[in-house]
Amino acid sequence: MPRVAIVIDSASDMPPEVAARQGISIVPLEVSFGEERFRALVDLTTDQFWERLLALPPDAPFPTTAAASPGEFQAAFEGAFDRGADSIVCITISADLSGTYKSAVIGAGMLEGREIHVIDSRTASMGFGMLAQVAAELAEEGVSAQEIARVIEDRKSDVDLYVTLDTLEYLRRGGRISGASAAVGGLLSIKPIITVVDGLVKKIDQVRTRGRARERTLELLTQRPLERATILHTTHAEVEAFQDQFQQRSGLDPSRIQTMTVGPSVGPHLGPGAVGATVLLKR
Repeated sequence: MPRVAIVIDSASDMPPEVAARQGISIVPLEVSFGEERFRALVDLTTDQFWERLLALPPDAPFPTTAAASPGEFQAAFEGAFDRGADSIVCITISADLSGTYKSAVIGAGMLEGREIHVIDSRTASMGFGMLAQVAAELAEEGVSAQEIARVIEDRKSDVDLYVTLDTLEYLRRGGRISGASAAVGGLLSIKPIITVVDGLVKKIDQVRTRGRARERTLELLTQRPLERATILHTTHAEVEAFQDQFQQRSGLDPSRIQTMTVGPSVGPHLGPGAVGATVLLKR
């Protein structure tokens, strides 16, 4: 039976141990703290990232992220073929949020004659991590790479992501919003709710208190029947209560809900205290 390997990048926020259990390979994005550079989830774990971020003095350089290189993808693809794969399906963060998709395409082009399908997920975090899990399940069933790629392209529209942030400051420092917007938000104690629309991060709502923001986020996440979900959070997010409320409202079996901490590739843009989820709508 032909074997299909599934490859993603670290902006999926999928923990390496979860990926390993499902046979999914992760290509690391780069994370920099000043002059120090790390490969996300390889040289810098999620816990280490948050320890560093929270310990930064006010005048320290803000951590930055960079796309995974074509060479990293080439190495991941070659490794998959060396381990016995006949074909590969690679799913990346939205091409409008990172150059990682382009790097994956270039990396695939370095292996002429090999079957590699590279998919721009048009989303971020476990939005495409869950698509990769669907792909891995199909591969386990013996579905061809071409058919898996077709299914994933089709199901991209079934992904929703909503996260409430504790502050706009990290979006500002990461260059996602203007300084004026962040200043107004901080003055009014506004808690923004973000999503990903057409491949780009958008602020969909803003609420005056943390409790109301999380209530609104739960409403957005559970307005339609769901197939599976991943609760996403950063540090100090009071995630247990959010997870319980989400499970009750969604009606999902607990086995269909994962909980994961946002990692080094996405965390710089969210900051501590963020919580939400990405969901796959039921067909």
